[in-house]
Amino acid sequence: MNLSPLLFTPVLKDYIWGGRNLEKLGRTLPQEGIIAESWEIAAHKDGDTTVIHGEHAGKTLSALTRELGLDLIGTNNAWAFQRDKFPLLIKLLDASRQLSVQVHPNDAFALENEGNELGKTEMWVVLHAEPGAKIQFGVKKGTTPKAFRQGIEQGNLEPHLHYLPVKTGDHVCVPAGSLHAIMEGLMIAEIQQNSNTTYRVYDWNRVGHDGNPRPLHVDKALQVINFAQQEPTLPTPKRITQDSGVTRWELCRNTYFVTERVHLTAGATFKGECDGSTLEIWGLLEGQATINDTALTSVQFCLLPAALGKYQVTAEKDCVLLRSYVPSA
Repeated sequence: MNLSPLLFTPVLKDYIWGGRNLEKLGRTLPQEGIIAESWEIAAHKDGDTTVIHGEHAGKTLSALTRELGLDLIGTNNAWAFQRDKFPLLIKLLDASRQLSVQVHPNDAFALENEGNELGKTEMWVVLHAEPGAKIQFGVKKGTTPKAFRQGIEQGNLEPHLHYLPVKTGDHVCVPAGSLHAIMEGLMIAEIQQNSNTTYRVYDWNRVGHDGNPRPLHVDKALQVINFAQQEPTLPTPKRITQDSGVTRWELCRNTYFVTERVHLTAGATFKGECDGSTLEIWGLLEGQATINDTALTSVQFCLLPAALGKYQVTAEKDCVLLRSYVPSA
């Protein structure tokens, strides 16, 4: 099979907390209005990206997943193929205003309550942070489900919310069940399970595009919030290798994906192999690089099919990249 790295046309989302900052990352936005998210690699009923080059040009990722099967997503994702799912979803976010305080379910809860939807474990890499930027993550020490519900009912949730300052280059691992909100002044790359299920518990008393408050999902949220996640801290990158101009750090590792940050100095090459076990998704955050014969400019994401075979990433300039793949069980 003649497989090659795949590039896609993003799907844009105009949620109320967005702005115009994704233009700074090379996205072409409508002439008017705000854009909150750019779904870079997605195969979901709410957004399906389209291949932009090569023999598969014009095909959606959902259609390509059905056509190529495990040759595209890998044997580590056989469970996803059985559920007619592509395993991951890659986004860029422009939080010009704060997102709602929310939580995502795990797979078991989603399967029981949301049809064939997956749970949502995710991670964030901060691409840009305004001075004083922060995230809401986890709960304050001593918070109980009963006290949390009372805070919602009384309109006084702040005593239970834990915040962390963040800066450009930071990353956050967000397992399902984590109470969280991305606050204003942040641009973020997000790697996540292929899911769009969000349970809001507080939305800052604002209204949606229709002039009405956006719906909350308090009862479901209280069933899935991990109240043991009290005042968590930011994770520290773990250096994996450093050799011949290539330095790799592991950022997050969980059941659903591993994400690395990879630095390449100009002229350096990273050599890898997609041996059929997992797809790989590479995102160029800074610099200029090629993967085999496919050129990338920042910020751009590229999907390597699981059965691609050997590949190499070559830096035309000093580069910062993200590499994500699905580990074996």
